[in-house]
Amino acid sequence: MIDPERILSAPAPLTLSGVPTGFLPVLLADLARAGAGGGKPARTVFIAPDEQAMQAIADTVPWFAPEVEIVTIPAWDCLPYDRASPSLRSAAQRLAGLHGVQGGVTAPQLVLTTAAAITQRTLTPFRVRQLVARLAPGERIDINRLTALLQANGYVRTDTVHDAGECAVRGGIVDLFPGGTPEPMRLDFFGDEIETLRSFDPGTQRSTGDVKSFTLLPASEALLDEDTIKRFRSRYRDLFGATATGDPLYQAVSDGRRLAGMEHWLPLFEERLVPLIEHFGADALILRDGGVTGAAQTRFEAITDYHANRIASRGSDPGSYRPLGPDQLYLTAQEWAAQVADHPIHITSPFHEPESATVLDLEVDAARDFAPERTQGANLYDAVAVHIDNERKKGRKVIIASYSAGARERLSGLLTDHKASRLALADSWQEAQGLAAKGAAALVVLPLDHGYSSAEVALLTEQDMLGDRLVRRAKRKKSADAFMAELATLTPGDLVVHADHGIGKYEGLMSIPVGNAPHDCVALEYAGGDKLYVPVENIDVLSRYGAEEGAALDRLGG
Repeated sequence: MIDPERILSAPAPLTLSGVPTGFLPVLLADLARAGAGGGKPARTVFIAPDEQAMQAIADTVPWFAPEVEIVTIPAWDCLPYDRASPSLRSAAQRLAGLHGVQGGVTAPQLVLTTAAAITQRTLTPFRVRQLVARLAPGERIDINRLTALLQANGYVRTDTVHDAGECAVRGGIVDLFPGGTPEPMRLDFFGDEIETLRSFDPGTQRSTGDVKSFTLLPASEALLDEDTIKRFRSRYRDLFGATATGDPLYQAVSDGRRLAGMEHWLPLFEERLVPLIEHFGADALILRDGGVTGAAQTRFEAITDYHANRIASRGSDPGSYRPLGPDQLYLTAQEWAAQVADHPIHITSPFHEPESATVLDLEVDAARDFAPERTQGANLYDAVAVHIDNERKKGRKVIIASYSAGARERLSGLLTDHKASRLALADSWQEAQGLAAKGAAALVVLPLDHGYSSAEVALLTEQDMLGDRLVRRAKRKKSADAFMAELATLTPGDLVVHADHGIGKYEGLMSIPVGNAPHDCVALEYAGGDKLYVPVENIDVLSRYGAEEGAALDRLGG
C-alpha cells in the first residue's frame, strides 16, 4: 500500500519496490496530491528513462487524477554535438515546461522529464522568468519590435503558422505559436495597440475563440539579443582564437542570424547554466524509474563518444566543428551521482524487495499475462472471463482498459459472447471503482499499455490480454466514420491507400478467427498477391485512392 508520508519525509533515497509500469501513474498521482496538500506544499517530479515513457505517464495520470497539473520537460530531440538544432516543437515544449515550474505550488503538480533532460544544463530560473512576457488586448508594442523580439527569441518566421515556435506577419496581424499553448495565437493590431487576441486552428487557420491574455515564451534557449551576441563573440574568440572568426557560426551569430545547431554552444550565450534540478525547488519530491540509471550511463557514454569524434575530426579551416567540453553543456556522471544521493531522488522498481530502512515495498504486481493461452491457441476470451470471476472472488475490483471507445465496445461484445458476466461501461476512474465495488467488471477507455494487480484493484489492459492493441494509437489521417461511409460504396477491385503500406486493392469485408473468436477485417491485396487484413477498429488508417486513373499496387514490406 502507498504510504505517502513516509516517502515525502524520507531524508535519504528510498527504493519503492513492487511498482509495475501500469501502477506508476496511480502512484505519481497520489504523491502529487499528497505533496501539494501538506503544510509545506511541494511539487512532485518523475524522471522517466526516455521520452516515450514520459509521454505515456503524461497521457494517463489525468485520467486517474484530473486535478493534477502535468508539466513535461523533454530533452532536445537531436544528438549531442550535432549540426542540427532541436526541433521547434521540442524546444518550445522545453521552455514551456521550464516556465511551468517557476513559482510556488498551489495545486497538485507533477513534473515529468527524462534521463537525457535531467543530465543537461539549462537556463537559470531567474533567466527563464526574465524572458517571459504577458500579452493582452489593449497593450501597446510596436509590431516591428515584436517581430524582431520573436525572431531573437527563436521563433521562425513562416508564411503560415502550423507548429510551435513559428510566427507570421501579414500587415497588422501577427500569428505565433508559443510553447505551452494548445493552439496558436492571432494578434490584430490597430497601430501599435493589440486590438484583439484570438486563438485559431492551425489546420483551417480559422479563429476558435477570444483569448484574454497569454504568456509569450521564447522558442529557443539560445537567444540572439545584443548582450548574448556580444557574450558569444567574446567567448568564442577566447576559446578558439582569432582565426575562428571566419567560422559560419561566428559570422551568423554576429549578424544576429540563427544557424542550425547553434544551441550546442549555449554556454557561450549565457552568463551561466544550471542543472535542471535547480528549477524544482529544495522541497520537491523527486522519483526516477529504475531504468534511468542505465539510460543515464548510456547518455554519458554517448556524449563522450560524440565529443571525441568531433575532436578527432576537427580541422583549422573555417566551418570546422569546434566542440565545447562535455561538462559545459552536460552534467558529468559524478555530478549526477551526487544529485541522486543529496536531494534525495527515490527509485521505483517493478520487482519486490524485503522491507528495510531504505526499501518500501508497495506490494503491487504486474497484471496477469495471457501469453500462455495465446501460445497454446486456447480460447483467449474464455480465459479472460474465468480470470475476471477469479479476481472478483478474491475481493478485487476488476477494471478493463481499452485504447478507444470502439475497441472497448468490441471487447465488451467478445467477452459477453464468451460468458463474461456483469460488464459495465465507465467514463472515469471514480465511476469505474464504484461499479467494480458492486461486483461489475468496469470497461474504461484509458491509453495504458499494461495494468496491475494490487490488494484492492485488478486492472487489465488490451495489451495484457491480446499481446497487442486492438487499436493502434496513431495520429488520424482521416475520420474513421467518413471512411466507413465510403466503404459502403466500394466494390471489390477498387483501390485504397493504407497509411503504412500504400496502395492496395480492396477485396471486401471478411471475418477471420483471432484467439478462436471471429474478427471483422477489411481484406486488401498487394503486389505479388500478398494479403493484408485490417481490423475494422483500425479503419482510420485507410482512405480511398483519389486518382481517377489506375495505379500500380505497392508491395508489402517495401
